[in-house]
Amino acid sequence: MPTPRAGQRARSRSASGLPAVTAKKVIDAAVKLTVERGLENWTLRQLAAAIGAYPAVVYHHVGDRDAVVCAVLDRVVGQLRLPDDGLDWQDWFVELLTGLRELLRKHPGTARRMASFGPSVAAATPTVDRGVRILLEAGFGDESPLAHAMLTTTACQYVALEDDRDCSLALRLDNTEEYASYRDREDLPGMAANGRAMQQLLSDPEAASGYHPRLFEFAIRTCLDGLACRLARTRG
Repeated sequence: MPTPRAGQRARSRSASGLPAVTAKKVIDAAVKLTVERGLENWTLRQLAAAIGAYPAVVYHHVGDRDAVVCAVLDRVVGQLRLPDDGLDWQDWFVELLTGLRELLRKHPGTARRMASFGPSVAAATPTVDRGVRILLEAGFGDESPLAHAMLTTTACQYVALEDDRDCSLALRLDNTEEYASYRDREDLPGMAANGRAMQQLLSDPEAASGYHPRLFEFAIRTCLDGLACRLARTRG
């Protein structure tokens, strides 16, 4: 947006033929920047430029950058679809968290924010209420909120790991190659087994692209298996 010269009054957006700025438009633009660059890789000035306005306009409609980030997170969480209540509690969480991973991966950086602070209470209420209720009905009692927090935080942390590794591709490849070099070390059988797994990632693009989804699913199902064992012990 051009800066008026000294002594010249700034024209209104309508007088300039520009569409009015609203909080929704600000958040729409912030979500788009997040998809393109990642949550931590755009500034308030860049956001203002994206809507053809001054940073003060963003402050007026939404607030400072942290307020905009919170609004982005709420918008993203609002897109999460909740599974059918008829599912078994473990299957319900697998479906929920798999969907959460897909959603957060489309908005790089939101997973780390989710793991650390979470969305607003208003945005979180539908998911938290349903998830904790399902755990209560499964028999977890007073531990239901803890179980829910563990599952969702674990999911977000694994997605944040993926986001971070995407930003350090060269280092990731170097580490994978170095680990793979141990694949024939008979004196280090653990490293050799790990090295063979890393070699497969280097030689098989399909295995490499599916590694993080498999790791995510393994982590979530292992957490659920652990909760199931704990539930069985408390019932016994």
